[in-house]
Amino acid sequence: MSETPSQKSLELKENYVNSPGIHAAIEMGSTGIRLIIAEIDSKGDLKILDRASKQSRIGRDVFTMGSISRDGMRETIAILDSFSELLAGYDLHPSDIQVMGTSALREASNRDTFMDRISLQTGFRVRIIEDIEENHLMYLAVKKALEDERSYLSRSNAMILEVGGGTTELMILRKGQMVSSHSLSIGTLRIDEQIRESAQQPRQFIEMYLESNIRTACDILAEDLQLDSLRIFVLIGADARFAANCLSEKVFGNYAVLDRKQFIEFADYVANMSTEECMAQYHLSWNEVENYTAGLTIERMFLERTGADTIIVPNISIREGILLAQVQGMNKKIEEELRRQVVASARALGKRFHYDEAHAAHVRNISLKIFDALKKEHGLGIHERMLLEISAILHDIGTYLRTSGHHKHSEYIVANSEIFGLNMDDINIVSNVVRYHRKSQPLSTHVNFIALPRESRIIVLKLAAILRVADALDRSHLGRIKELSFERTEDRFIIRTSESLDFSLEKLSLAEKGDMFEDVFGLIPVLI
Repeated sequence: MSETPSQKSLELKENYVNSPGIHAAIEMGSTGIRLIIAEIDSKGDLKILDRASKQSRIGRDVFTMGSISRDGMRETIAILDSFSELLAGYDLHPSDIQVMGTSALREASNRDTFMDRISLQTGFRVRIIEDIEENHLMYLAVKKALEDERSYLSRSNAMILEVGGGTTELMILRKGQMVSSHSLSIGTLRIDEQIRESAQQPRQFIEMYLESNIRTACDILAEDLQLDSLRIFVLIGADARFAANCLSEKVFGNYAVLDRKQFIEFADYVANMSTEECMAQYHLSWNEVENYTAGLTIERMFLERTGADTIIVPNISIREGILLAQVQGMNKKIEEELRRQVVASARALGKRFHYDEAHAAHVRNISLKIFDALKKEHGLGIHERMLLEISAILHDIGTYLRTSGHHKHSEYIVANSEIFGLNMDDINIVSNVVRYHRKSQPLSTHVNFIALPRESRIIVLKLAAILRVADALDRSHLGRIKELSFERTEDRFIIRTSESLDFSLEKLSLAEKGDMFEDVFGLIPVLI
């Protein structure tokens, strides 16, 4: 039986512990399985105690056959058993460890069987993270690495890029604020498989294969922010760290700095070498050369399409992000910063579809006030509050396609978009909430709603009921109602406003849209 969002939320609360001490995380990636062990103090700072890494065939299996082979399963179990021995030296057990699967496991047709065998034979429980959560964790790690140099991200537009075996993850920031995040099906293993099937020379094929893919991706990114306005290029991954080790004279505690020309020339130099020459000169394995060459080429081609003149290579990985996520509850500032980034990403999506920004902001404010006033009635938490905030921002986004039936168009756009910090369960909830901000309540014939787990359907009903009332209170889109107070009687939710205006239109709209609120909370919303 599949996990419900509530079960997942509980699991996250159990895993993302808020206590200092020794913690560990394992990343099950496309090209390797990697372990990090760190001591976390009461301030949330990490002191790395140990690392371990083993090459893995998971990605190659999945990207060539669609599933993980028997040999791949046996190899993974052997690697995790060896990690268990290392962890035991720190008095850590498999049940204590977060194991995160990325792009290869997301695509494996036999991933459920694979995860079950891992759990039964090693005691490790694997959780597959979606690409948007992968970006979220990476962002946490980058912020931590650059915390002593905030000007890098806060004063300039930046791109954060990580090339993996199966995907390339990237984020665009406008002076520290998240504009967009994307996951592209471009990776070093995918390129290697394409080369094996091609009769062309590797460099020639890579350039041709990547040119159209990267051009298309950059055209999409340019809708969010002009790429020539980017000044900082943050590169994450082993290939970028390899370049930094070979080139940089500016090495700081947690990151290195390269200049544009220096990096481009190095990427070209490595690409023009034979595999044997590169292995000999840099003391690399065959697999490392293949991955680094493709990775550096992808990074160079993205860099050349931006105006960035400074390349920053943090000495971090997603594993640090996983550990930092464990302690983010210690610091309210971090939680609020992440919420702002999610909201900024939603607003960027709204701007892409020319939404009514003033109306969205006003409905958002009213929605959150109602949510806070109904804490006892809805029993929801801070995460659901954020989902309501995102839903309010995007509820009318579908008018870009057509005003008539725009609630359905809004659902479609949200369901097929990426919002930084939200995983697919969150996106499904938000898309359904915007679907029901007007017109009919959910029906048994509404497939997208019925397909949700029961707990998610309840969340949708509660959030949509609040959003409908908030939207009704700004029926004119003029933001006329500003100051609100709330009062509950036995069967009424009284909304008081201090403005002395004629609110006949808002009252009529509230009477039309308040039915869902009454059904869900047992209270009739009344504007006075």
